[in-house]
Amino acid sequence: MKEPLAYRMCPRNLEEFAGQEDIVGKGKLLYRMIKADRISSIILYGPPGTGKTSLAKIIALTTKSNFEKLNAVSAGVKDIKKVAEDAQNILLNKNGRTVLFIDEIHRFNKAQQDALLPYVENGTIVMIGATTENPFFTVNKSLVSRSSVFMLKPLEKADILKILANSLSDKERGLGNYELDIEEDVLEFLSDISNGDARIALNGLELAVLTSEPGKDGRIRIGLDTAMESVQKRVITFDRSAESHYDNISAFIKSMRGSDPDAVSFYLARALYAGEDPMFLARRIMICASEDVGMANPNALILAAAAAQAVDMIGMPEARIILTHAAIMVAASPKSNSVIKAIDSAMNDVQNKRTGEVPMHLRNAAVKGMRELGYGDGYKYAHDYPGNIVDLQYLPDEIKGTVYYDPSENGYEGKIREWLLKRRKK
Repeated sequence: MKEPLAYRMCPRNLEEFAGQEDIVGKGKLLYRMIKADRISSIILYGPPGTGKTSLAKIIALTTKSNFEKLNAVSAGVKDIKKVAEDAQNILLNKNGRTVLFIDEIHRFNKAQQDALLPYVENGTIVMIGATTENPFFTVNKSLVSRSSVFMLKPLEKADILKILANSLSDKERGLGNYELDIEEDVLEFLSDISNGDARIALNGLELAVLTSEPGKDGRIRIGLDTAMESVQKRVITFDRSAESHYDNISAFIKSMRGSDPDAVSFYLARALYAGEDPMFLARRIMICASEDVGMANPNALILAAAAAQAVDMIGMPEARIILTHAAIMVAASPKSNSVIKAIDSAMNDVQNKRTGEVPMHLRNAAVKGMRELGYGDGYKYAHDYPGNIVDLQYLPDEIKGTVYYDPSENGYEGKIREWLLKRRKK
């Protein structure tokens, strides 16, 4: 069976490799390591279709060392030990150096990673790990510390256009033997919708070609409609259990805090498109309404809570409107973090200071005997005094005069600040 176009078009050397100039451009560390055949243990980290496996194949084709490959999904400790034993066998490995490529290394469990570590540490195995997950979270810290980590980024549009053009002209591995007429905007569309993943673009192009009937003149014509049918949905690198989930929600929250409703709408759309739980998003909006808007717009939390209830009752797809309503309201509100600063400061004092006891005049005399002990003695009912304010000490003696809530001048809180300053001067 003929391999997919994306597999056939894998670069055979660095000159054919497209993109990632930051790490494999001429003079860069990884470029020099490959050219000099002086590869040390490395971890290639990045989204799918950005060249991790391609770089491993280039190393396999250029290195004089024994090259082995394992997939972490199917390999176990036994397989790792077998590679290590062969690497130490002079008859099987005359130059005494083995490069081991481990695809999806983040799928190795702790026992498997621990089994690999001593061979990497003593140089028996030079490891090349490929992962779509952040290795600083998913790979043994000892393995990471003994490796150079290279972060691959989604390919630029120009890089994917170059890859597609090469596949159309290559008669040995690509589609160069087909008689093709391709509309100008087809390649632009494929390079754009693939979202930096060359594999998606190549698969879409190949499917469009293979499923189109030649015309009477024997030529295959590919239009934008055909291309769109071949790639049904724009690809977004977003896994609710992975780092991309946290990156996106972090950007969503920081955009609300930063008062950018346009960015808020984008990151919310991205999350919903990828299947994020609407109630998770509703909870984050409520938190932001209190933490970042706070008393600058006290109604923000009310609206956010009402939105969460509505989302729970209605569900998708209409819930997207309610979530957007609440998120934009939070983003467009004046901001103040005085509420969270107040509680965090008070919590710090409770945890670390001698804060004393509740003053006796604030204690409730639930039974007659307690009043005789001084419970409630000296308490003044605020509503019996002008302006419903009475001069009374509410904090314990040990922290008397401490200010926890310092209102900003933003939004409604400016009025609170003005009132509270007068209150505190009494």
